[in-house]
Amino acid sequence: MALLIRHLAVLLSLLLPLHTARAHAAETCPGRPDALGTARVMEIDPKGVRVGTKSFPGTLPLAPKEVVLTFDDGPWPGTTAAILDALKAECVQATFFLIGENAKARPALVRRARAEGHTIAHHTLTHPSATLARIPFDAAVREIERGIAADEVAAYGASGPAPRVPFFRFPGFASTPELLAFLDGKGIAVFGADFWASDWNVMTPEAELDLVLKRLDAAGGGIVLFHDTKSYTAAMIPGFLRALAERGYKVVHVVPKAPG
Repeated sequence: MALLIRHLAVLLSLLLPLHTARAHAAETCPGRPDALGTARVMEIDPKGVRVGTKSFPGTLPLAPKEVVLTFDDGPWPGTTAAILDALKAECVQATFFLIGENAKARPALVRRARAEGHTIAHHTLTHPSATLARIPFDAAVREIERGIAADEVAAYGASGPAPRVPFFRFPGFASTPELLAFLDGKGIAVFGADFWASDWNVMTPEAELDLVLKRLDAAGGGIVLFHDTKSYTAAMIPGFLRALAERGYKVVHVVPKAPG
């Protein structure tokens, strides 16, 4: 009897987080009791933050089976809207690291992402092919600052002395100690990733889904990187979100901690 009780307790401990997450989804996603939903919001004090084990020693303080969804390089015609549709259908929030020139060209998509609760973060002005690590420091700083300003104007109508969301990701994850120190001095968090879908390679949606789920299960959760400029990623995301729900994963939405 004691052994049976212990087995039941273990089973309950595994099922309770999934039940709680789905109950939360039912509250926040009317009409979709089976929606994945956003399990919780994590506020980050950006000063000195460098996260993502592909680039740095540590990552966000996530529990097992928690996932942070991030998208790079948008907004892009067609694909970004399709991904926003998929996220909205599951009542899930993500973080979008925008290229400034793309934000400037498509401000309506930026405003839509912001209006639907997503985090608007930054990924330089032009995503230089040489990466920031291989261009002069002053040129790299201009790429960062002009990209942030373009994103801010697209999202909010104006830019200020400091970004409203001080989150940045290096193109190609190519940082330098000098640029990291510059961002740290500006109070801007630097995001890497814990695993990715490798969607810079052309593949079918089915192949991408299989790849990213294998990497997710191996990692047990973490910050995942996608690109909202890729048609096969846009086609894959609905199935990925359903797989997260079916496998008991929970989505965490990251936002900057309010000053003070």
